[in-house]
Amino acid sequence: MNRRNSIATLIGHSKARSNKSTGSSSISLSPYQGPWTFSEAAHLLRRTCFGPDKAMINLSVSVGLQGSITTLFADQPLPDPPVYIEFENDPLVPLGETWIDSLETPNIDSLNFRRKTSLGTWHFDLMHKSGMSIREKMVLFWHNHFVVFKPNTGRRMYKYMNLLRVNALGNFRTLVEGITIDPAMLVYLNGTANSRFGPNENYARELLELFTIGKGPAAGPGDYTNYTEDDIASIARALTGWRHYTPDVIDDIHDPSRSQYVESRHDTGDKQLSHRFDNIVITNEEENEYKRVIDIILTKDEVARYISRKLIRWFVHSDINSEVEANIVEPMAQIIIQNNYEIKEAVKTLISSEFFFDESIRGCMITNPIEHFFRIINTFGLAMPDDLITKHQIYRHFQVNLEENQMGLFRAPSVAGWPFLYQAPQYDKLWINAVSLPKRQTAVNKFVNGYNRNGFRLEIDELAFAETLNNPYDINELINEIASIIFSSPLTQAQIDALKNIIIPGLPDFEWATEYSDFIGGNESLEESIKSKLKLLIRTMMNMPEFYLH
Repeated sequence: MNRRNSIATLIGHSKARSNKSTGSSSISLSPYQGPWTFSEAAHLLRRTCFGPDKAMINLSVSVGLQGSITTLFADQPLPDPPVYIEFENDPLVPLGETWIDSLETPNIDSLNFRRKTSLGTWHFDLMHKSGMSIREKMVLFWHNHFVVFKPNTGRRMYKYMNLLRVNALGNFRTLVEGITIDPAMLVYLNGTANSRFGPNENYARELLELFTIGKGPAAGPGDYTNYTEDDIASIARALTGWRHYTPDVIDDIHDPSRSQYVESRHDTGDKQLSHRFDNIVITNEEENEYKRVIDIILTKDEVARYISRKLIRWFVHSDINSEVEANIVEPMAQIIIQNNYEIKEAVKTLISSEFFFDESIRGCMITNPIEHFFRIINTFGLAMPDDLITKHQIYRHFQVNLEENQMGLFRAPSVAGWPFLYQAPQYDKLWINAVSLPKRQTAVNKFVNGYNRNGFRLEIDELAFAETLNNPYDINELINEIASIIFSSPLTQAQIDALKNIIIPGLPDFEWATEYSDFIGGNESLEESIKSKLKLLIRTMMNMPEFYLH
């Protein structure tokens, strides 16, 4: 799990400090009973939120672990839907109003593009403002689990994302049922083309392999331990009849954001499953037959194990060895089963456990590009513009950068999702390479140096950030507190000395205290000097390997 050495090699550091081994006595889902300090609170919030700042971490410290868990999982109302920000050519929906209930008017140039960009910036804003809540992190988890790539209408995309958000911490069975007949999924995996006249197996295959039970090791020709090729064929037949809405009469309204069941397209014959599903025969249940399929799949405990492993890789680490399998995966799966596939209790148990808070876990994962952006934006409290058009354009710029860093929203490279969560043995190491690393460093430097859009300057306010610290007058405490906020592990003395040398090269510590005190005391002539030193310090720390880990 030593991610830091590989990052340091790419960055050019000749020497890297190793993380602790994950071979730990704390491989247990038992509730964490250790100390609750700034370090533990920061670890919890880095893994469950998007870029916690000092105030949020201090709040977590003050309310304790259980209070933090209660806040993270508190029910929240659904957000207001996306609206048009800078598009005025829709005759049915004015600027500033939502388009989610309005049909795509034909022959309006760029209408669909504008709706999709509106949706993307809306979703980015929800992550930005999510605060001390785990919901948006779970929405992103499910978006990577039930992949839909670039649905071709804004309404279809919104419906899909709303389904994930409504069920983010809810019932897995309900979510699978919803996604199976969701218009975006019906189009993406050819469910809309699946009929008794020509069964299409794409969705049935991914329902088993990626969405529910997992493939398992090969047990024979066409037998994958958890299901067989014959099961795929039979389940595909059972799922026939569903498609995105297409009018049957010429004057009906074409609405591709809806799904519909067409009885004449459904295969009413018996569907024989293999011994992997106890040789069950699925008889005709018309529009409810897909629910019968899901019920049969979820009778197998391996489904709960499969989802547990994915949650562990998302929140903890990717090294699921035999010890983790026995002590974490299995009991977590039983929690899911005992709660009839309600997910919330299992996630709560995981992130409240000794396993989650073991010191070897902290800093063992490379942040994904979305997390990396919010570690800059939210942790350092970058102020966004009040002007909606400017904010929309800034978010669009962020999305383009995320696509360049291989994590664009609605743009997972395959139905399996982003590779870091499934591609063994590298997993999260895949986020950093010779191409992606310079792009991340460019983003860091851009936010430190300032980014202009429509006359608004988006940048880290180093002076305001320093004022939030407990003792910015003391150079050692200044460096250590910044490190405690943005790094998962404390700095070594050698690192502290190197960083001090950036601010006060070759000078005693009191030189910083004197200069900063004089500035705070009213000597405005020192502002540029103080600001440039803090800027250099922050930029240097944000380009250290530690900033890429959480």
